[in-house]
Amino acid sequence: MARIDSLLAIVVDQGANELRIGSDREPRMFAQGTPKKLNIPAMPEQTIRDLLGDILSPERAAALQARKPVDATHEAGALGTFHVTLTAREGGGLDVLFVRGKRPPPAAAQAAPPPPAPATTRNDAPPPSSIQATEVTVASAVAPPPKAPLTVLLGPQMVSLIARAASMNGSDLHLLEGEPPSVRVSGILARLDDEVAVSFTELFSFDDEARRRISGGESIDRGLETEGARIRLHLYATSAGLAAAVRLLPQAPPNLAQLHIPVPIDDLAFAPHGLVLVCGATGSGKSTTLAALAQEALRRRSIMLVTLEDPIEFALAASEQSLVRRRLVGRDTPDFASGLRDALREDPDVLLVGEMRDPATISLALTAAETGHLVFASIHSRSAASAIERIVDSYPPEGQQQIRGQLADSLRAIIVQRLIPRARGGGRVVAVEVLRGTHAVAALVREGKTSQIPTLLQSGKKEGMLSLERSLADRVQSGEIRAEDAKAAANDPGSLAMYLPK
Repeated sequence: MARIDSLLAIVVDQGANELRIGSDREPRMFAQGTPKKLNIPAMPEQTIRDLLGDILSPERAAALQARKPVDATHEAGALGTFHVTLTAREGGGLDVLFVRGKRPPPAAAQAAPPPPAPATTRNDAPPPSSIQATEVTVASAVAPPPKAPLTVLLGPQMVSLIARAASMNGSDLHLLEGEPPSVRVSGILARLDDEVAVSFTELFSFDDEARRRISGGESIDRGLETEGARIRLHLYATSAGLAAAVRLLPQAPPNLAQLHIPVPIDDLAFAPHGLVLVCGATGSGKSTTLAALAQEALRRRSIMLVTLEDPIEFALAASEQSLVRRRLVGRDTPDFASGLRDALREDPDVLLVGEMRDPATISLALTAAETGHLVFASIHSRSAASAIERIVDSYPPEGQQQIRGQLADSLRAIIVQRLIPRARGGGRVVAVEVLRGTHAVAALVREGKTSQIPTLLQSGKKEGMLSLERSLADRVQSGEIRAEDAKAAANDPGSLAMYLPK
């Protein structure tokens, strides 16, 4: 299975039949000679060769080196069959044409006036006078249309509860019909027994669509603002009645220095391309770290940032030289995968993907990272090694080697987070595991030897790596957290014990 299939999936998804790739040229996509938008940066020849994989066999590579055009057939699984033409340019460079079907149809062959050497110029677009640009839409057979918009309004009592939770430095507010509210402060739940029992008809106002979804067993996620506070609201039904989980958010993300991560990660905001993953359990601060990295890139670079979030959380601010386009999954796009397909045609420099939940989203994120974009994303995982395995295991066995290769080439860093209660109260402290995408790490990922990653973490201090157990031990020795809390958070308590004084 070739890695080029990720791009061919976009071709099929958009109803096109032709993909043209050339070294140091922007890839182009056509439907019977008519161009469709495909905003993917130009790629060097080696990247194209890596994407082709087994399509570019040693025999075909030798023929290209002898300046002979090569015709081949590529079976792309469920995507169908593609006729492939590979041509070596005079003076250096590689051009590749994919046409859907076993043989290129006449319309594809006539898409551009044939020059003296047809195979060397099939990547060139037809003359502007002979074509009309068409807009790309997501096929309804691939992704469902966005859900109907709904409205959820906060009542005065709800606004008052949010203000009280904020005054307590609470991170979350939990509500259940007929019970007093509870607030999570520094990881500990505190019931507000002096408050009246919750009544959802007084806390919220729902429109008909919201009522329909809740009565039908669906949950509702919304990012909302009140005076001086922003919240992420999750409404859901339980056996005891309606319930809500409210996450209190700062108006703007903190800067990277305020996160107090023990190793520098600000260089990740300047990476020209690649994949940066932030991992951890719910409530571990993944979204905060992603937002801080994105804001740093907006502040110090000239970029177009496209985000896919569910719901939209921090208020990211564009700078004079940068732009932000934010999309809410379920409202602005049906799902993460559809939004990511769209984003590849929106001229982004940086993509922020709230969560990589399924194989389609993972594959598209890796393709974006390989083709010149910087991708920030989160995934639920307890360690860097398990994050890699979770990505690989989301694919069937026959596709896992391809994903390992893509991940090895595109991975820039994995940051795993824990929030640990302070030893003397007054909040929580972050402990992290940081894996950098070095050549040694890439080799282990490609070969499926992720069990050796903890060893690299322990010896990779010079490359900016840090194991979770080392981070926890440092916090214990500085007196910031208790040893028992560190042991509860560690992936390997035995390794943690080695770092702690006897």
